[in-house]
Amino acid sequence: MNSSTQLFVPILEGKNYNRWSTQMKVLFDYQDLLDTIENGIQALTADATTAQRTAHAELKKKDKKALFIIHQGMRDDTFEQIEGASSAHEAWNILLTTYKGDDRVKRIRLQTLRRKYKLLQMEPSETIKAYVARVQSMTNNMKTNGETLTEQNKVEKILRTLTSRFEHIVAAIEEGNDTSTMTVKQLFGSLWAHG
Repeated sequence: MNSSTQLFVPILEGKNYNRWSTQMKVLFDYQDLLDTIENGIQALTADATTAQRTAHAELKKKDKKALFIIHQGMRDDTFEQIEGASSAHEAWNILLTTYKGDDRVKRIRLQTLRRKYKLLQMEPSETIKAYVARVQSMTNNMKTNGETLTEQNKVEKILRTLTSRFEHIVAAIEEGNDTSTMTVKQLFGSLWAHG
């Protein structure tokens, strides 16, 4: 690693788990530790060769390096959850289960998000930028929990849930564009230009 490159480890504060884990995966990939985190290291068999023992010792070093990086990304209250973990893989899985939940928890969370998405409307005093960001944030949360919405779905949602002050702009956008191929970014640009 280049000694002039200084890496900062993001801090897990609970509610930022999705962002934190994404940033940590990039850091682990950069450090060539991602496989160690995701798959752990296999136990050494009793009949292992010298080469296998040497390779295993190197893997254990990588594991401790990854565990140290995870420790650096913890506050005191989050560290308590993993302080007994003896491997990076174990610590990573504890955090994953704690903050992301098992499949049942994900399904329940997704049901709640679907309902919120269905009821989502632009607030009268909300800016278009804030509303589009809110829609994007909600759809990103849905994606994290296993449901990906198409760009077309998001575009249609935004167009149908804007306040009445955007009615003429929505009509102009729908007349002049094929909204079935439009991205949220393009829609935002059009709304911003017309607004």
